[in-house]
Amino acid sequence: MNAIEELADSFSRLPGIGKKSAMRISYHLLNEDPAFLSQFARELTTLHQRIKRCSVCGAYTETDPCAICSDLLRDRSLLCVVEQPQDVMTIDASHEFRGLFHVLGGVIAPLEGIGPTQLSIGRLVERVKEGEIKEVIIATNPTVEGDTTALYIQRILAPTGVTVSRLASGLPVGGDLEYADKLTLARSFRGRITY
Repeated sequence: MNAIEELADSFSRLPGIGKKSAMRISYHLLNEDPAFLSQFARELTTLHQRIKRCSVCGAYTETDPCAICSDLLRDRSLLCVVEQPQDVMTIDASHEFRGLFHVLGGVIAPLEGIGPTQLSIGRLVERVKEGEIKEVIIATNPTVEGDTTALYIQRILAPTGVTVSRLASGLPVGGDLEYADKLTLARSFRGRITY
């Protein structure tokens, strides 16, 4: 295996990049300016050093706590629960939600061995019990696992008396928040339902 094939093999391990695309990217990089490639390599090698999880919400950040958790102008009575850190950026970019976030780190998926204890549901309950949060909006993906997780959260938060809602239709069933457009997200927030 030569250097181009090794690079293409590495790129093909990334989501959404097949073998042909990986080869195209590899050949494209051969034509790029070496200064760009050096910068690109530096960014890749320092990614884990520069980006970490927010100790409050679990989103990706360069500062801890993250900019959203630190923003005193955000509505601290609203908490949006998402599956993954990238969902925070997707929802925040819609400019429809001005509250805080909580990242679960996945969904309940018994067939994959993922139960509630592998997610940050315990920390979610702690945040709600602190008393400032009045509504929890569950924004898990509309999949079987996402719906199961939403139902579990709704049940576990019921004794706290906090209002629990779920994003309304508008997001496609089986789809991911990461691929939703801003208008669809905005409509989903406006039409959310309360359990």
